[in-house]
Amino acid sequence: MRSISCGVITRFAPSPTGWLHAGHAYAAWVAWRMAMHGGGEMLLRHEDIDFSRVREEYYGAIEEDLRWLGVAWPEPVWRQSQRGAAYVAALEQLREAGLVYPCFCTRKEIAAEWARMGQAPQMGDEMEGVIYPGTCRDLSESERNERLERGDAHAWRLNVGEAARRWGGLYFYDRRFGKIAVDGQHSGDVVVARKDIGAAYHLAVVVDDAAQGVTLASRGEDLLGATHVHRILQIALDLPELEYLHHPLVLDQEGKRLAKRHDALSLRSMRAMGQKPEQCWAAAEKWLRGFL
Repeated sequence: MRSISCGVITRFAPSPTGWLHAGHAYAAWVAWRMAMHGGGEMLLRHEDIDFSRVREEYYGAIEEDLRWLGVAWPEPVWRQSQRGAAYVAALEQLREAGLVYPCFCTRKEIAAEWARMGQAPQMGDEMEGVIYPGTCRDLSESERNERLERGDAHAWRLNVGEAARRWGGLYFYDRRFGKIAVDGQHSGDVVVARKDIGAAYHLAVVVDDAAQGVTLASRGEDLLGATHVHRILQIALDLPELEYLHHPLVLDQEGKRLAKRHDALSLRSMRAMGQKPEQCWAAAEKWLRGFL
């Protein structure tokens, strides 16, 4: 746990799987300005648990782009790939509490289950996409153990129905949207750990925010749905509650969210074309006037 005497602690947590683009500049600037306005600091954290997509050159490129923007952060910079033991401990805590269960379904099987029920797949937040229909939730203990002992590929899913039974009436507070009632069914039984990458996004981000003493999580409004899950995990793991600020997204000319494949809008390309840093964060600064 970081020892911070006072002030707002935010974080910018990109994945080193591509070049930063204008949307990242917006997010980083919001996080940094909120921290500076609150007399604290912005932390930088590399969310690099998806080992198949991470490239070493992107770590340095991310930090170079951020320095060009004019934001700063304290050392050391955390890498989630070095935090495996903390995630294992958190998963074990959830298992002992009976809040997670092993899921042996493939994506193809999940789609087939929705088809069998005669329904179109329900969509949750953008981190998860299709809401899991709960196929493995009610497997018997003996069947679960047999399949685990056999080594069947599986993920661990959060049982949001059980969480709602224990902690109904949860809320979280967003500086833009106000007080929001937690609805675990918004995203369904999300994956919190996978065999190929260990901890999944939801578990890793909650554990790390607590360990780093983050007090305000600013991020894109596409992650507002994920915050329902994060509030459940915070109380399940006895971790501090955060404040949130879900800011607007930067969109392309077609009105779609920017992705790392938009190389023309990468910060390195903008720099090469002679753009100035303030051209990248001007929109974020204008929007922030309502919160500073």
